[in-house]
Amino acid sequence: MKTPFALAAMTALLLPAALPARSAADPVFTAAAMRAHVEFLADDLLQGRDTGSEGHEIAARYVASQFDGLGLKPAGDAGGWLQRIAFQQTERTNIPAVLTLTGPAGDKSWTHGTDVIVGLNPDEPKVDLSAPLVFVGYGIENARMGLNDYAGLDVKGKIVVTLRGYPKGLPSEEGAHLSATKAKVAEAHGAVGMLSVGTLQSMKARPWARMLTFANEPDFTWVDTDGQAHVDAPGIRAAASVNEPVVAALFAGAPQSIAAIRKQADKPGGKPRGFALKGSARIQVESVGKRVTSPNVVAILPGSDPVLQREYVVLSAHLDHIGISEAKPDDKPDTDRINNGALDNAAGIATLLEVARAMAQSPQKPRRSIIFLASTGEEKGLLGADYFARHPAVPVRQIVGNVDLDMPLLLYPFTDVIAFGANHSTLGPIVANAVAPMTIKLSPDPMPQEGIFVRSDHYMFVKQGVPAVFLATGFANGGEKAWGDFLGGAYHHPGDDMNQKIDWNAGARFAEANYRITRALADSDAAPLWYQADFFGDTFAPNAKKAAH
Repeated sequence: MKTPFALAAMTALLLPAALPARSAADPVFTAAAMRAHVEFLADDLLQGRDTGSEGHEIAARYVASQFDGLGLKPAGDAGGWLQRIAFQQTERTNIPAVLTLTGPAGDKSWTHGTDVIVGLNPDEPKVDLSAPLVFVGYGIENARMGLNDYAGLDVKGKIVVTLRGYPKGLPSEEGAHLSATKAKVAEAHGAVGMLSVGTLQSMKARPWARMLTFANEPDFTWVDTDGQAHVDAPGIRAAASVNEPVVAALFAGAPQSIAAIRKQADKPGGKPRGFALKGSARIQVESVGKRVTSPNVVAILPGSDPVLQREYVVLSAHLDHIGISEAKPDDKPDTDRINNGALDNAAGIATLLEVARAMAQSPQKPRRSIIFLASTGEEKGLLGADYFARHPAVPVRQIVGNVDLDMPLLLYPFTDVIAFGANHSTLGPIVANAVAPMTIKLSPDPMPQEGIFVRSDHYMFVKQGVPAVFLATGFANGGEKAWGDFLGGAYHHPGDDMNQKIDWNAGARFAEANYRITRALADSDAAPLWYQADFFGDTFAPNAKKAAH
């Protein structure tokens, strides 16, 4: 899973007396099958399945062999199972990046990793950018939400200074989306650089010390078929996040103090207005890039209906994890540094494989065709799913829905599930009805402030206009504590391995739930629809048919 709060789900069997009657035609999901897949994918031999690593390649061949054995149709490059993606990996040199501010107090400089985190530019190995500074509030522009932070401001050729996040009171999922578009908005107004400043809320949620722990990670982006590294806003040549000493220097002599700005931003609906700052900034950063490749694994189960088989449902899960942690000075020789990713996301892949098995072996094949996607690069920024959604195995207009499986938590018996994104399309009632026979309830998002809907692979399909959900076990019946303990412990840590007290019956039950959901999507007469007046449906599929909410 890419973000600390992004969730996915797994479950345990209820008492036999509570289970619905099973017909002879219903597929059987077993704890042993789930465990076997995860045992292989989370083995030390695969060394954490990092994007571009040999371990990930081994994992991809395992998934491809499973697809092959089920008689699925390969949907990768040149009739094979693998969709090979080139990635640009950009890393820092031994010359530290520097941010220099020139203002009322003279020149002050900070090096990367102190009170400034300077980003890397995959298109420009040596950046030396100097420009005046303009504060632009949150730096968001959206007429529907009544936001226009650039009104009356001239930022052409300048470096914009933005607050992190989005205005309080804005719906979390819409806010998270708009926050992620800041660079593109700045570019559209002619800005050439960005500096990001914390709000009271963002600094509490993500303290500077925590931000520094990720400051030196390489930057990854996929390379398009023309050989160009993909960048959302190539006109923004340099960007950085800054801590308090830098913030104080930025707002020295400003028309409004940063304290007053933060106080205003901390109120519901607070939208600090922008103004020119008294000074300029120089951002210097050098990097070195290399190309690595890593595959998605893609298979298709053709549908049985002569008409509906031309429509596709995508069931996805990411295959990659974060590899081997760097050694710490106090590590012992036998310190475990392999991030096996048993739950994140070998368990999601195991679920996908078991659903694929059940679909392929069913006497009655699904009416719509099913695409099974084991993606790469999720931990690098949802990159494999983004690439596939832009370069799909079939025309994207024929993809009618996506269900994503990420980090199933097989550590407690669930009684409810959460389908992040269920409130945006008719996928919500489809999920609820599909799992109801298992005595599972669909619960609302228990943490809307986190914007989970926009933080996993399924969102890459949403951005192409496809209704999608991300399924997770709910907070009932001990789930809230289980999630909190995992996210504060084994998550993105060598402890996410086979030594955990994993409930494999939970895995079997979650696989059955996802089979039922995917089957419902594939067999229904009508394809999923965005709801009328939904922000995401209107933004990404404005001309699509909509459903009444």
